[in-house]
Amino acid sequence: MIRHGETEWSRDHRHTGRTDLPLTARGQREARVLGERLQPTRFAHVLTSPLWRAEETCVLAGLGGSARLDENLREWDCGKYEGLTLVEIHARRPGWNLFRDGCPGGESPAQVGARADALIATLHGLRGLVALVSHGHLLCVLAARWIGLTASEGARFRLDTAAFGILDVEHQSAAEPSIAGWNLRGQAPSH
Repeated sequence: MIRHGETEWSRDHRHTGRTDLPLTARGQREARVLGERLQPTRFAHVLTSPLWRAEETCVLAGLGGSARLDENLREWDCGKYEGLTLVEIHARRPGWNLFRDGCPGGESPAQVGARADALIATLHGLRGLVALVSHGHLLCVLAARWIGLTASEGARFRLDTAAFGILDVEHQSAAEPSIAGWNLRGQAPSH
């Protein structure tokens, strides 16, 4: 699971759901460095969000050649909170939490959790290593759902720009979902 590189709004800590922003120059560098680190890994499948920041990261990281768009990899729809910082949102609604409360005019945690569950069903149908290029909040929910937690518990995960996490299955015979790595910037495993 790969989070896109830095955008102007991710740098400024603005909630970026469906706004289609390009990477900053730093985000482009992050994506290229990520590609160098992932280069030894051969992915059988590459799925990416259709939003430009994820697609651009996918291409700059050298994964774009065989990538397929997947609508379920879109970021959380922030509705009326799109483009706002947490400070600005708390001025309107003290104590608000995305993973607990969702966004007015956008998605609820249950809706994002349902998209994550659909992605998990897709992953179970694929063989070989799979790269998912997407967005921070969605990938945190996906990690939570992968190991049987609620979508709201995705708040316990942090995934920096151009970092990745590794979903795996522990004890192959028992097929216990596990997280083999999180918020990594080093080399991906080749198994």
